[in-house]
Amino acid sequence: EVGEPFKEEKAVAKYLRFNCPTKSTNMMGHRVDYFIASKAVDCLLDSKWAKAKKGEEALFTTRESVVDYCNRLLKKQFFHRALKVMKMKPDKDTKKEKEKGKAESGKEEEKKSKKESGKDEKSKKEKEKEKKKDGEKDECKKDDTPGTPKKKETKRKFKLEPHEDQVFLDGNEVYVWIYDPVHFKTFAMGLVLVIAVIAATLFPLWPAEMRVGVYYLSVGAGCFVASILLLAVARCILFLIIWLITGGRHHFWFLPNLTADVGFIDSFRPLYTHEYKGPKADLKKEEKAESKKQQKYDSEEKSDSEKKEEEDGKTEGTRNSGTDGSGGERHSDTDSDRREDDRSQHSSGNGNDFEMITKEELEQQTDEGDCEEEEEEETESGPSHGKS
Repeated sequence: EVGEPFKEEKAVAKYLRFNCPTKSTNMMGHRVDYFIASKAVDCLLDSKWAKAKKGEEALFTTRESVVDYCNRLLKKQFFHRALKVMKMKPDKDTKKEKEKGKAESGKEEEKKSKKESGKDEKSKKEKEKEKKKDGEKDECKKDDTPGTPKKKETKRKFKLEPHEDQVFLDGNEVYVWIYDPVHFKTFAMGLVLVIAVIAATLFPLWPAEMRVGVYYLSVGAGCFVASILLLAVARCILFLIIWLITGGRHHFWFLPNLTADVGFIDSFRPLYTHEYKGPKADLKKEEKAESKKQQKYDSEEKSDSEKKEEEDGKTEGTRNSGTDGSGGERHSDTDSDRREDDRSQHSSGNGNDFEMITKEELEQQTDEGDCEEEEEEETESGPSHGKS
């Protein structure tokens, strides 16, 4: 004899009932919820009973401990084991499917024969190659071809029946719930609904101020709904007037998302939309397309030129590296080279290498030069006489 369940067992069963993933199906003419054993074990291993408290051991430590506890719950009739029985298709359905498959294969063969007759201009070799390719593709990729209809993935239907051996096993076994407690949310919603109905029936007994307030609220809500309906009609009339006056070129919508499937705030945004659908719009579209094409061509040309420049730079770098390596030994820092460098620096620093000079300036410069030479000779002769 099985006794009544304890509080802890009820709490575990309730947690498992609302947290373990379940599915619904028909069993013996009744709608039932069922779960899979492996998922139930995983759910209990992630629960608070799998964590040790201070001074107490955890209730669930391994999968075997969870299986033993679930066997206790099964014996106390929280759920029971069921057996999956696959539904067999009748012979009529199988015959119809075979006939459909034959008809589809005959149509495909007719289409292929028509295509082959229309392509007589091609050579025999090309035909043989195409046939081989078509055969391989048809065998490997029948579902991927866009012309052929894709087969729908049909799930095999099954029904549940009570199992003879009522034992909890960790695996893909199916267990049907018998324990069906009321969730707290459903209880709270039901309680609020009952209170609202009672309050509505006692409306004549409400105070006068509350009744007047409810009256104004109801009138305001009605006016708001009526205004939205009028706006929906007025925007359609405005669109028709503008469309007729402009000959279908201007499409103006006031509050375009008013009747769209969006939120309350988004239904009033944007305020309006305007589209021009005329010959200029088509020209603009063509110009935009042409400009995009030109930009693509320019970018491609630039990329090609950049590649060429990079290649040229690489070749020049290799050449320069070779010449530098061979001529490094030849060049030496001699005194003559240094003097030439100094002279070039002085000339570049003055900046008077290529200035226009008149004849008078040339004569003055030559006279000054002769005077300087005579003075130098006198100075040189003076000390020589003194020495003698």
